[in-house]
Amino acid sequence: MNQGNQVSESPQKLISQINNLTTDDPLVIAGRAFRSRFMVGTGKFPSAEALRAALAASGAEIVTVALRRVDLAKPQTDSIMSVLDPGRHLILPNTSGARTAEEAVRLARMARAMGLMPWVKLELTPEPKYLLPDPVETLRAAEMLIKEGFVVLPYIQADPVLAKRLEELGTATVMPLGAPIGSNRGVRTRDMIRIIIEQSKVPVVVDAGLGAPSHAAEAMEMGADAVLVNTALADAADHGGMAQAFAMAVIAGRLAYRAGLGPVREEAAASSPLTGFLE
Repeated sequence: MNQGNQVSESPQKLISQINNLTTDDPLVIAGRAFRSRFMVGTGKFPSAEALRAALAASGAEIVTVALRRVDLAKPQTDSIMSVLDPGRHLILPNTSGARTAEEAVRLARMARAMGLMPWVKLELTPEPKYLLPDPVETLRAAEMLIKEGFVVLPYIQADPVLAKRLEELGTATVMPLGAPIGSNRGVRTRDMIRIIIEQSKVPVVVDAGLGAPSHAAEAMEMGADAVLVNTALADAADHGGMAQAFAMAVIAGRLAYRAGLGPVREEAAASSPLTGFLE
């Protein structure tokens, strides 16, 4: 048995670590506190067992589900819904695949009618090649959903102006992309994300494009409140092992941010004095 499989078979140890390290620093969204700052998506996994391993090792409390891929009326026969535990996971419906505001609102209403909490990850991606979110339709849909009492977590391009507009509308978070969905390219939009973090009064969740634990740590070190990862876990040879690696990276990045990273310097700066140390 390789070391990766050994890691993925010890999810309770990871969850204990998360609880111990974050009890004084909860993630608060719409008045609800979460210990974990690692959100997980459920698409692309090769089997229900692979998804189950990733969720167990991740310690995630918020799990997104694309509404177009599940039958909410028959969760017992669905490979995704059968894995989720409503007692442990906040199931966050995702409007992935919607092309217009009206379509996204319709999907959110369906999820609520089927008994899920009125929380929704708002995702509108009409362009199929790069799957970039539509800012105009996202703003329209957010306004409509908020008026209907939904807790809205919008997936957006890393646009500080749009992020502020959504916050002013009343969204519970903003979720700027690090890179295009599924690209595993990391935090390519870091300069804009820094501005969003600086200006935002709601949690900032870096979503999409994070392909390695180091990418998650980077986002958290910048001051992001959480990250959402899917493809990197589903692509891994050891789904549970990768989920554990990401969870630890999220914790490390958050602790580093809270501790205060040192300044980046253009020139060398000696860590020990060069004079006086023999006197």
